[in-house]
Amino acid sequence: MELTAAAYWLNTALAGFDERVTLAVHKLYELTHGVVLTPLMNFISLLGAEGIFLIILSLALLFVKKTRRFGTGMAIGLALGAILVNVFLKNFIARPRPYADVEGFFYPLWVMMGQHVESDMSFPSGHTNAAFATMVPVFILGDKRRSWLALVFAVLMGVSRIYLVVHYPSDVVGGLITGTVSGIVGALVAINLPKKWYRWDVLRKGEKETCSDLAS
Repeated sequence: MELTAAAYWLNTALAGFDERVTLAVHKLYELTHGVVLTPLMNFISLLGAEGIFLIILSLALLFVKKTRRFGTGMAIGLALGAILVNVFLKNFIARPRPYADVEGFFYPLWVMMGQHVESDMSFPSGHTNAAFATMVPVFILGDKRRSWLALVFAVLMGVSRIYLVVHYPSDVVGGLITGTVSGIVGALVAINLPKKWYRWDVLRKGEKETCSDLAS
């Protein structure tokens, strides 16, 4: 397929970066022979598939009073990131996946890692975008003594996409940027929403009790 100007620039200007980082990540495969790392990377990547796990997690936290602020920030970040990446950037840039070129540098590595096929364009990484869009609000809104672990998960998501050779490292950097921006916006909105948003289940319960009293 004919490359867009943006995709051509990414493939040429960042070729050296993409190849060096991919080789560095695959040193991990060589050191562990893939016995532990490959199943782990497959599992982490699976958690980002279609954003389903992260959507369910966000909604679950949203509907529990004690975690509603986290769920709110995560849901807003996830929605913003999805619109930015899946609606606009992927379609506009239209960068093919690294394994699309069967004569290229990445194809043999992709074959070795299991030949995972993705259905959309490559830049930026949707998995990485979704991970950072949801985990950055957790980091910002949570206790920093523990919430930094959320960022570890997001980073591992990006690494898994490089490891499986379904994304260029520059795709992952793009997803990190869009996801972080979306996550920050989500956190800021969650912080500044009216307090009644975080008490709507209590208010609704009070309304039901009032209606019951009137009926009796």
